[in-house]
Amino acid sequence: MKKNTMRAIIVDPRAEEGFAFAEVPAPEASPGRVLVQVHHVSLNRGDLNDARSGRIAPGAVLGSDLAGVVVAPAPDVRGPAVGARVVGLAAGAFAEFVAVDVDAIAEVPPTVDLASVAALPVAGIAALRALRVAGSVLGRRVLVTGASGGVGRFAVALAARAGARVVAAVGSDEHGEGLRSLGASEIVVDLSDMAGPVDIVLDNLGGPQMVRAWDILAPGGTLVSIGWASGQPATFQPYATVAPGKRIVSLLIEGPVATDLATLVAFVAEGSLPVPIGWRGRWDQIHEATAALRARQIRGKAVMDVQTQD
Repeated sequence: MKKNTMRAIIVDPRAEEGFAFAEVPAPEASPGRVLVQVHHVSLNRGDLNDARSGRIAPGAVLGSDLAGVVVAPAPDVRGPAVGARVVGLAAGAFAEFVAVDVDAIAEVPPTVDLASVAALPVAGIAALRALRVAGSVLGRRVLVTGASGGVGRFAVALAARAGARVVAAVGSDEHGEGLRSLGASEIVVDLSDMAGPVDIVLDNLGGPQMVRAWDILAPGGTLVSIGWASGQPATFQPYATVAPGKRIVSLLIEGPVATDLATLVAFVAEGSLPVPIGWRGRWDQIHEATAALRARQIRGKAVMDVQTQD
């Protein structure tokens, strides 16, 4: 039976990292929302930004990515049934229980590791939708910047799965480890060393790297701006963006995501989408995970265990 209160990670401006554990009221299922007991969560750079930026009010629960088991159905009988293993995208995911919109949840078959799919929502959906915005990549040369991160590794794997010739741009040779096994045809550290243009850019860094990527984008190509991990401005030369057929598109995850989550889970289940987890531990080790993420020491995703049993 669900408790009236639960443990969660909340925004706390007094804490060094901007967040802390606290006991908060537990949510309930409601029309269009199922109640999920959270087993695993995934840490994103955006979660760290939310903790410090003031975008989320003090006391609000952090987090977006979760995987767990449904313990109460939506009262209007929509969505997964009690006992279903699920992955979801929800504000306030870093808690023992979360009420998740049925449009933001997908069931997970018993053959798929629940901890692995906890890494899918933010990073996987961003990569999947970026490719959708870019259009067909079959036989085309696709550059993924920030390829060693969570979104980057999913982008490399999904683009390769769709038939692209993937160029993975990373910050060092060490950061390129494992990318060829995900489908990268080329790995580059300095875009200045690249030979020839690319047809599509999936950019996770922003800043000067984005400017260089734009310069090597072929006429008619598309640059999809997914993230801005560099934290630096992108300064273009006058008229640089006035180019024949070239376009820059910004990506923001909006609207229902259940179908995309189900697609990603299906790819994982069939073995065509590896889930690169670079850090795994208990959620009370979040400070360790945060330090590693800020230092760019994690190759892929950081997954934290809330419950020890699936």
